[in-house]
Amino acid sequence: MGTSALGPRVLLRRLREVMAEPVTAQKRLDKIVQIIAANMVAEVCSIYVMRPGDFLELYATEGLKREAVHKSKLKAGEGLVGTIAKQAIGLNLSDAQQHPSFKYLPETGEEIYHSFLGVPIMRGGAVIGVLVVQNRTRRHYTEEEEEAMQTTAMVLAEVIAAGELREVASEVAADVAHVRSHHLRGDSLAEGVALGHAVLHEPRVVIQNLIAENVPAEKRRLEDAVAQLRAHVDELLDGSDAQRGATEYSDVLETIRMFAHDKGWMNRLREAIDTGLTAEAAVERVQNDNRARMMRTPDPYLRERMHDLDDLSNRLLRILTGAIATASRTDLPQNAIVVARNMGPAELLDYDRSKLRGVVLEEGGRTSHVAIVARALGIPAIGQAEGLIDLVDTGSPIIVDGSTGEVFVRPSTDLQRSYAEKVRFYARKQAQYAALRDEPAICKSGERIELNINAGLIVDLPHVHDSGADGVGLYRTELQFMMASRFPRLSQQIRHYEAIIEQAQGKPVTFRTLDIGADKILPYLRQPKEENPALGWRSIRMALDRPALLRLQLRALMMAAEGQPMKIMFPMIADIDEYRRAIEVVEIEKAHLLKRGHRLPAPLKLGAMIEIPSLLWQLDHLLPLVDFASIGSNDLVQFLFASDRGNPKLAGRYDPLSPAALGAMRLIVEKAAEHGKPVTLCGELGGRPLEAMGLIGVGLNSISMVPSAIGPVKAMLRTLDRQKLWKFMEPLLKSPLHTLRPELLEFAQRNGVVL
Repeated sequence: MGTSALGPRVLLRRLREVMAEPVTAQKRLDKIVQIIAANMVAEVCSIYVMRPGDFLELYATEGLKREAVHKSKLKAGEGLVGTIAKQAIGLNLSDAQQHPSFKYLPETGEEIYHSFLGVPIMRGGAVIGVLVVQNRTRRHYTEEEEEAMQTTAMVLAEVIAAGELREVASEVAADVAHVRSHHLRGDSLAEGVALGHAVLHEPRVVIQNLIAENVPAEKRRLEDAVAQLRAHVDELLDGSDAQRGATEYSDVLETIRMFAHDKGWMNRLREAIDTGLTAEAAVERVQNDNRARMMRTPDPYLRERMHDLDDLSNRLLRILTGAIATASRTDLPQNAIVVARNMGPAELLDYDRSKLRGVVLEEGGRTSHVAIVARALGIPAIGQAEGLIDLVDTGSPIIVDGSTGEVFVRPSTDLQRSYAEKVRFYARKQAQYAALRDEPAICKSGERIELNINAGLIVDLPHVHDSGADGVGLYRTELQFMMASRFPRLSQQIRHYEAIIEQAQGKPVTFRTLDIGADKILPYLRQPKEENPALGWRSIRMALDRPALLRLQLRALMMAAEGQPMKIMFPMIADIDEYRRAIEVVEIEKAHLLKRGHRLPAPLKLGAMIEIPSLLWQLDHLLPLVDFASIGSNDLVQFLFASDRGNPKLAGRYDPLSPAALGAMRLIVEKAAEHGKPVTLCGELGGRPLEAMGLIGVGLNSISMVPSAIGPVKAMLRTLDRQKLWKFMEPLLKSPLHTLRPELLEFAQRNGVVL
């Protein structure tokens, strides 16, 4: 029992003949299940198709009761068929009824069949159906039979996706997904509102021929295409974009090159061709398998690698099919909103930013690399918009509301008009802020407030000048490491920091040493699984335990300065001893550089982030040791209230404008003044006008924020009398109030403060 060595190829030839026949879709499906059953020597063959609402419907069967067709339905995750669809994996069972997921459907008559082989029918990484064969005898199907089923599933994917089944069920024919309006809710990745027209990031490469006529010839086509691909990636790596000091580009391309030379990947492609597929069909087959495997992994950084492999497969498919690459990234229509399943950061950076208005991803979270880049570019972005690609075509009108995480596809005229007014209002406000760019950030009462930006990518640096900021109050060095496929070498780090200093054009930059751990994991650095990673082995704790990593980074920073001024800040300091140990590492590196004739930064200023509450009682010991201090308000408030800032159930439970949080800020300001040390605040808190007003009220003279917040905060403080505000706030800091937010809002309204 089982297929012969030529079984898969014979099966594919028979399927090709059936697909060419001028018959109805239902008759075609009925013939297909008969052919598969005969070829597999199976008593049952069934095809289930994924329907709107995430359930699978029996569309054709050979062996089960015919009356069950279009009546038997299973939810994704329900029964063996639903499990295959949910997990995107095949099942090969000698006794299906003993499997915990087995569900008996009496209308099918399948209780007499024991052995079961089912595979997902996939297209573009998504499961669109399930193919099943069954036999009465208890047996495991062979690897060759599994291969034949997987190859057949690819052919069926094209039949299903081509829309031929619309005539089979009336409710499918009534599906008008691509003409009606849709409202989806995802996760906000970057704030802002955008109206425009959809541009599909990777329009699917249509494979015209799935079945190989000549297997050796297909292998030669594959080898030639891979050689072209490797040459193309090498060319990209040697090109000008990769040399712009931008490891955001080159590290991603290095990863793609590594995959392009991966022997395991090539072997899987060759094996897929051996089953009777063309070279391009083999690439798609392996791509689907990889996507399914990677989506099941719990490691988010391994899933990130999937996007690199997807990019490689798409490039290879375009070479094999002769398809023109995606509409040129620089030849976008006006008001383009890019829609993608996911994308890498370098791909987003390739788009013409003068025409790009927004990004919507079916996958992607706030910590994904593309989300980090979108925020840096100031582009509204939304992730986790499930099912979006199935609802849009290139050119579809679309609205992206990055503030609420909402996406509107083909919105009504009224909705478009409403959002257009919202965008115009935002543009008017931005024009007012732009007019303030060169105006001094001075309070009505005469105090000069230093406004800096937070940054983490080279693309952030132009914002220092565009916004009129005083400098970079926080440069997050870990983003370079997070985007790399391996730990950046000394030379790479030096080039990166040199590019930052050069683009700052003399404005001060405060470099924070590696703050990894918690939600910022390096894919190439083994870290222990922790119950509570936010409170675990992260940041300076990891750096001190692995001093070689810290030494390499400090060496790169000091070498990049080349005798110019430099500020380096250590994060997550919880104890004076930690800061002393960090300083000792700096001294070791200074001695190392001097011995080798390198110039040291002049001056070199070292500081600590105050973001762990234990430091509030050690300020008199810490401040004499530092050149400056910085308040990390995100973590300080989180730890102060033992409240996970990422937990939606705790949102609003504790307010950073509470007497406790503002009182802690005031204490730091007073102690810093006593010791004559400058202090700045570099958390998200400083980027909202009302919160910034409260911070200025308690005495902060320097705040760092996202670039887009500079204008609104400057507009606010230029209308603020700080002395009057402090007199108002001082007694309130001693009150038992939950928050001072209503009181501060009332003060602003009463005193004409622009918020």
